[in-house]
Formats: sequence, structure tokens, C-alpha cells
Amino acid sequence: MTESNRPSGEYPTYHSYPSYGDGATSYPPPPPYEPGESGGAPGDSGRPGRAARRARRPVALLVAVAIVAAAVGGGSAALIGQLTDSGPDGSGSSGAVNGTTVSQSSAGTVSGVAEAVSPAIVEIGATSTAGRSTGSGVVITSDGEIITNNHVISGASRIEVTLSTGRTYTADVVGTDADKDLALIKLNGARGLKTATLGDSSSVKVGDQVVAIGSPEGLTGTVTSGIVSALDRDVTVAKDEDSTPGGGQGQRGGVGQWPFEFGGQQFNGDTGSSTTTYKALQTDASLNPGNSGGALINMNGEIIGINSAMYSPSSSSGTESSGAGSVGLGFAIPVDTVKADLDTLRAGNGS
Repeated sequence: MTESNRPSGEYPTYHSYPSYGDGATSYPPPPPYEPGESGGAPGDSGRPGRAARRARRPVALLVAVAIVAAAVGGGSAALIGQLTDSGPDGSGSSGAVNGTTVSQSSAGTVSGVAEAVSPAIVEIGATSTAGRSTGSGVVITSDGEIITNNHVISGASRIEVTLSTGRTYTADVVGTDADKDLALIKLNGARGLKTATLGDSSSVKVGDQVVAIGSPEGLTGTVTSGIVSALDRDVTVAKDEDSTPGGGQGQRGGVGQWPFEFGGQQFNGDTGSSTTTYKALQTDASLNPGNSGGALINMNGEIIGINSAMYSPSSSSGTESSGAGSVGLGFAIPVDTVKADLDTLRAGNGS
């Protein structure tokens, strides 16, 4: 068969042919694959053959999976970004609720709030001519500024502060505001302290869950919980130590008193003639003598109030303590009052 009458398409056309054995010109043997089975072979039609398709399927599958994973990952990243961004600049907190020190996994739990905020709550021991009283305070700056009640440190000649770690510092009074029952003290030589976040008491609603941390009866770092029972209670307390036998702390001179007035009646003893009245948050979180000056905290770990008064029924035991403990009637100075008074306290007014 000559090349001119060979059926078209049977074999590829070659311009020259090698000699096979006998020196005669002959056609080469058929290729080891069918035309079109492998890209780049003579007569390739441009479509991958069966072998090529089999080889490319895993690669195509991996590419498709990678694309889907990237799409899902990008969506998750966008969602996480929306949850953690704290502002239009895209900065956000990693693993923490915005504006708080409570981790996302623990937000809304008493244990989470206690773990996050307890390091910023201190025990205050104030010594005066009347004896020694015990109260609590809230660290607001890393170098040792502490907010507490005026009646905790009023008249004190020496102030000692014990951190949650057990370390003790001496402190000086920076400023006081007897009308609001607030005081600012500062530790001597402190730095790098854990600080509390001051929240927004105007957003507090009746029924909100709260946590109280303080040192009742000298039991440092005691945690209790409850709810906000009422808002804007008019609570009246003594303005100075001379009006409150025992200093109102329940620890001075062994006399357990924390006197205050509400609704025209006096509770836990005589408040004296020099008093001040403020709007308070009411809570059923257990407060006892020594909690005064400590923190009332929302479930995001933000300070919403400074605990300042509590009602305790008279003891029938005949012991030297005149209080039988908390019955769920506690009061706290709203943190918005504290924030509005900080500049005055730092200026040393009233100290």
C-alpha cells in the first residue's frame, strides 16, 4: 500500500521513515496509546484522555476543597472580626469582652467575674484613736489609686492596704468627699497593679445580675452574688467618724455597727447629727460589715457601684456584735457618681 492510497487517519503522516531490519522503508509500529489519550501526543485532539482525566481528578478535587475552605474561613474571620472589633479602626480585644477583663468563655458567670476582678479589690485597715476598722477598696490605676468610702478611712492616722496576693502597702489619703461618702487613697511604692474597669451605672436595670467582692469581717476577697433590687434609693450615712460609734465598719473597737438611715428610720445604730444623703443602687447580694468600699460588679466585669451600706437585724445572741448579718438589703454608690467626683478627689479637696 502506498502512502497516497493509505486510508486517511490510520497512522500519522511522517516525512521520513527509518529502516527496520531489512533496510526497507516501512511504517513505524503503532503508538502505545490511543490517539487523544495523552496530551501532547501526535494527533492529540486537545482533550485529555482517560488516563489524564484519572490523574487530574484528585488535583481538581483538592483545589475545589481548598476554595470552599478559604470561603468558609474568610466568612468565619469576618464574623469573628465583627464580634471583637471595638471601633471603626478595627482594633479589638482578643479573647476578652470589650471594655472588660472577663474572657469570652467566662462572661456572664460569677466565677468568671470573680476571677477577673478579684485582683483589683483590696482590704483596707484604718487605725485611729477609736481603734482599727476594716473595709474594702477598688484599685483604679496601676500605680495604686484606690476608691473607697469616706467612712472607711475617716479620722485614720495610719492606713494599710492588703492586695489579693497578700502583699501589704501603706497608703495616704489623696482626697475625700464626705457629702458623697467617697475617698481616694494611694499606695506608697506600688506599680503594675491589676486595675478595675469602671462601668456605666445609668444603664443598670432592676433585675440585673451583680457580684459583690470585699472583705466582710476581715475575710479578704469574699464573693457574693445577687441582683439589683431597686434604683435611686435615698440612703443617709454619717459624714465623719465622730458621728458613727465604731466607725460604721463593724470592726473598730469590736462594735459591729454600720449605721444608715432610710425612709426616716435609722438602722444598725445612730448615724449622729452630721449626715449626708445620696441616691444608691439597692442589691440583695450579701453585704456585711467590711464590705464597705468594695465593688458591686455587673456580669461583664465592670464596676457599677461602691458598696456603702447594708441593713442588719439586731442580734439576739447578746454578744458584743450588734449585727446578725446580711438579709439582702445592701446599698451601693453608683459608679457614675464616682467618675464625676474623681477630679475633685484627685485635687485633694476635702482631705
